[in-house]
Amino acid sequence: MKIYVNAPNENWILDRYKTEWNTYNSEYSTTDIASADIIWLLDSYTWDRIDPFLLKNKIVVSTITHIAPEKFDYDAFKRKDQFVNYYHAMCNRSGDDARKITNKPVTSLQFWVNQNIWKELPETNNLRKTYDLPENKVLVGSFQRDTEGSDLKSPKLVKGPDLFCDYMEIMKDSIGENLEVVLAGWRRQYVMNRLDSAGIKYHYFEMCDFETLNKLYNCIDLYVVSSRIEGGPQAVPECAITRTPIISTDVGLAPEILAPESIDNNLSLAIPNLDYAYEKVRQYSMENHLDKFVDFFKSIYNEITFSEIQ
Repeated sequence: MKIYVNAPNENWILDRYKTEWNTYNSEYSTTDIASADIIWLLDSYTWDRIDPFLLKNKIVVSTITHIAPEKFDYDAFKRKDQFVNYYHAMCNRSGDDARKITNKPVTSLQFWVNQNIWKELPETNNLRKTYDLPENKVLVGSFQRDTEGSDLKSPKLVKGPDLFCDYMEIMKDSIGENLEVVLAGWRRQYVMNRLDSAGIKYHYFEMCDFETLNKLYNCIDLYVVSSRIEGGPQAVPECAITRTPIISTDVGLAPEILAPESIDNNLSLAIPNLDYAYEKVRQYSMENHLDKFVDFFKSIYNEITFSEIQ
C-alpha cells in the first residue's frame, strides 16, 4: 500500500502533516502519484490540479477540516465528491457536518501531535529574555491567521479575532498595563489594528519556525482560542502537550481535549486546567496515535481491494 499526500504547499499546518506522514511512514508513502494506491487530499482546494484520470483510477481519501456554512463552496465539494471514496474528518463535529452533505463513508480521527516538536520547557524567564518578552507581565498568546487575504484588513470571522480582541479589552480593564499579547502566524493585521486602538502592547513573531513557536508556548501565561468554527485548532493539542494554560470557545477539538470548565463561549468564564488537558492529549502523541492512521488507510485499501477481487 502506497499513499500520495496532496497538500496546499503554503508552509502551513497541513503541509506539516504531509511532511510528518512521509517522514515517519516512509514504508507507506510515495511522492510519485502515478504509483500510489491511495491519493490523500489534505486540503479542499488543490485537488482539481490532479489529473482526473488518476482520481478516477485511484482510491481517494479526502480530509475535511471544518465546514463554515456561509463560506463553504458546496458546488466545488460536489465536484470533488464524485472522485472521493472515503472522507477523514479531523474532529467529531466536522465528521457530523460532513455526513450531512455526502453519502460517502466518513471517519472522524484527530491528527497526531508531534511530541518531538511540542513539549514543555523549563526556565520560562530565560526564554522570555531570549525573545525580549517582559518577565513581570501577563502574556496572552494567539498563534494563527485571522485577517481576510482579500483586503488584509477585515477579520476572518470563523477564527474569531474580533472576539479575541473584545476579551483582551476586558482583560485590560481588569489588569491594566500588566497585560501584553504575543502574536504569531500570518495575516494578523486586524488584531494588531484593534490592539493598537485599545492601547494594548503586543509582540509579533510572523511565521516563526516550530522551535520558536514551541518556546513561545512556554513563555505565555494563557492561550485564547476565540473561534466560531474550527476543525482544530491545532493550538488546542499543542497547548495541552506543552502544558500551556488555554481557554477556548466551544469549537472543534476543544471538547475532545480540554476540561469542561476551560470551554465557554463567554471567554471570561473559562478556566484553564493544565493537568486535564495534558492527560487527554497524551493519547494523541505521534508515538501513540500515528498507527491509527496507518490502520485507517489499511482498512480502506483492504476493503476496496477485496471488493474488486470479488
